[in-house]
Amino acid sequence: MRIPLSWLREYTQLPADATAEDLMADLVSVGLEEEAVHRPSESISGPIVVGQVLSLVKEPQTNGKTINWCQVRVVPEGQEQTLTGKGIDPSGVQGIVCGAHNFVEGDKVVVTLPGATLPGDFHIAARKTYGHVSAGMIASARELGIGEDHDGIIVLSRLGLDPELGTDALALFGLNDQAAEINVTPDRSYCFSIRGIAREYAHATGTSFEDPATLVTAPASLEGGYDVVLDDRAPIYGVLGCDRFVARTVRGIDPTRPTPQWMVSRLRLAGVRSISLPVDISNYVMFELGQPTHCYDLDKLTGTITVRRAEESEKLETLDGKVRELDPEDLLITDESGPIGIAGVMGGASTECSDTTVNVLVESAHFDTVTVGRSRRRHKLPSEASKRFERGVDWQVADEAAQRVVDLLVELGGGVADESGTDVGSAPEPVNILLPGAFASERIGMEFSEELIARTLGDLGAKIERRGADYLVTPPSWRLDLETKEDLSEEIARLVGYDKIPSRLPVAPPGRGLTRTQQQRRRLVQALADAGLTEVLAYPFVSQAANDTFGVAEAGAVRPAVKLANPLSEELGWLRTSILPGLLEVAKRNLSRGFRDLALFEAGLVFLPEDSRIGTASIPPLGTLPTDDVLDALEAGLPHQPLHIGAVFTGHDSPAAANHAPRLWDWSDALDIARLAGDILGVELVVTQGVHQAFHPGRTAQLALRTGEVVGFAGELHPKLLAAQDLPARSVALELDADMLFEAAPDVIVARHISTFPMATQDVALIVDAGVPADDVKEALREGAGELLEEVHLFDVYAGQGIGEGKKSLAFGLRFRASDRTLTADEASEARAAAVARAAERFGAVQR
Repeated sequence: MRIPLSWLREYTQLPADATAEDLMADLVSVGLEEEAVHRPSESISGPIVVGQVLSLVKEPQTNGKTINWCQVRVVPEGQEQTLTGKGIDPSGVQGIVCGAHNFVEGDKVVVTLPGATLPGDFHIAARKTYGHVSAGMIASARELGIGEDHDGIIVLSRLGLDPELGTDALALFGLNDQAAEINVTPDRSYCFSIRGIAREYAHATGTSFEDPATLVTAPASLEGGYDVVLDDRAPIYGVLGCDRFVARTVRGIDPTRPTPQWMVSRLRLAGVRSISLPVDISNYVMFELGQPTHCYDLDKLTGTITVRRAEESEKLETLDGKVRELDPEDLLITDESGPIGIAGVMGGASTECSDTTVNVLVESAHFDTVTVGRSRRRHKLPSEASKRFERGVDWQVADEAAQRVVDLLVELGGGVADESGTDVGSAPEPVNILLPGAFASERIGMEFSEELIARTLGDLGAKIERRGADYLVTPPSWRLDLETKEDLSEEIARLVGYDKIPSRLPVAPPGRGLTRTQQQRRRLVQALADAGLTEVLAYPFVSQAANDTFGVAEAGAVRPAVKLANPLSEELGWLRTSILPGLLEVAKRNLSRGFRDLALFEAGLVFLPEDSRIGTASIPPLGTLPTDDVLDALEAGLPHQPLHIGAVFTGHDSPAAANHAPRLWDWSDALDIARLAGDILGVELVVTQGVHQAFHPGRTAQLALRTGEVVGFAGELHPKLLAAQDLPARSVALELDADMLFEAAPDVIVARHISTFPMATQDVALIVDAGVPADDVKEALREGAGELLEEVHLFDVYAGQGIGEGKKSLAFGLRFRASDRTLTADEASEARAAAVARAAERFGAVQR
């Protein structure tokens, strides 16, 4: 919202020397955000005055053009010339060359004299051209920055102006004025007007202001005017699209009368160009009072005006010249000929006021915010009117706004207003809020006296009634955002001053903090980052083929997935059931940009519906508060969304360097990271040979809990998949169900006791069948060795000559230690023998 200072001064006590910056500083104190300062005089300066053409000689040129050699008086005849500067004639008559031809001798024009600067850093000086010394320039609207007309210069009489010669043209066209631009939040729609800003300035400075709406004398009632029918048979969520329509008639307007320059200047500074007198007056009143109005050419209307919803296949040509297909939700202004406007958004071209309009019907109506907002977005048709209606307009000011337009049309256009008029609709029920006496003090954290609360709410325009220690408050009609006691307490704090509220840090209540799952997730993610992996975020939208490949281990098995109703692309029309497809896309993008060595991971949700039917039979309509049963049904319709951890590795584990040869990532690295995830949570993962259609058939590990529940897979990705995805061969990956790990993790992870006694190490190599998993043999050794065994690890696997066909050799390192003594060699050997015996009993293992 742009606020011309000269306009605001009419209704407030804004000092004459106050700047736009001063105004914004005051408005910031009541919660309005500053945006920019608009000061036309910053780009234009110097002697720019009103002159009169004394003589005009047309001189054809060899280039085909005809120029005018003019003598222009810039001071009243007989008055002393006070302007000084190189090129300014002491006599007050300037010789000027002009190429425009829309003026004659005797016309008063705007003259930019030598020393002046125009927008675009254009400096005016006396210079020789077309055989004359031209000491200045007769200006057009575009050259002054006040319009787009460049083909003809400004003739002041055609603007209804007859100023004295030598008058400062900057003041004449309001170029010395300035405007402060503020950002208006959606809940404070009343600030989209001079009326609202004047009130806020008074709140900020403690001064008085005059409400422009109270300066308009509107009839107490209107009857006998133009026929208007409100016929909204299909209201959205039960709310009428139009609940008030005021219509007034003005006849006999002089269509030749221009908009007065003071109004043009203010509208221009507010950000609106001048169009015609009726339209300019309508815009002026909208900026002044915050109530949009519309002027129809009365002679173009046919029969009764009806406010209704659009019918199928109806069309309307709007004022911007576009024909629009109307939607049944659109609220229309219609007459017997059909639609003549989209309510609250834009009028129709068929009833537009033109340069021949002499009779005008003024509309001042109140429209529903949601209805206007939807139509504006549907037709991509923003307007100053829709900006206000979709945020909320004061219901009570419609008649004053209509009267203000009528008064200006009579005063400036020479029209005559009909005494009759139309005012149909019903007023909304007033909102009454019970504000407990101590509520504001308790909520804001500072003491407010009874007198301060009453005075502050009264300054807002609210009606206050004491109910014992409490207040029954009726907010003013322009404050649509005040609905609860919390709103009132925040208004009290705003007007008293946020700077008056003491700053005290609240004491954190005991027993709160991160939940167990949040702590586990942070610990897990941090551990993976500490291990050298880079966390990324991928889109959860994937193709059906990706879900079929990664979502289930067995090829051809069905994994239900959630199909998107409005996907970003048809290819990516499903929510992911595995986290790996998105990770692989991130890896591909990085590889395409030259990053070859990657270790990426993501912690994110996957979406696992029980079947393909999810959601509910019906979604509650907008504007309707859903019941608990509806919310429970919506919650029940959501798919299961566990947290998964995934990682992808390509290239080498480290950069190449002197005396260092980097190693390619392999399946063991993926397995190590999976084990790290288990270790950091205190969960032991059982590793066995696995089978998954997305992984290499011989280099895949299945990861499970001790209870047998499978939590994920790790290993080398399938060669065909890597080739299809254009990824490097031998790339590896892992995926774990983090929620299952969190659930299996102990509440407290107890650190292992560090013994002060020495350890005893012994190795053993066992020959077993080739199909026996090494992890199962290791588990048997652990069981057989008993409590003295501190650690067992596999360090070699061999199959080949000397072992036998269908056999393999597994070499394990065993570490023994006692907590209360130093072990003897015999004790360690005895424990080792017991471990070998258990492996032989369970798997037929033979010591090599």
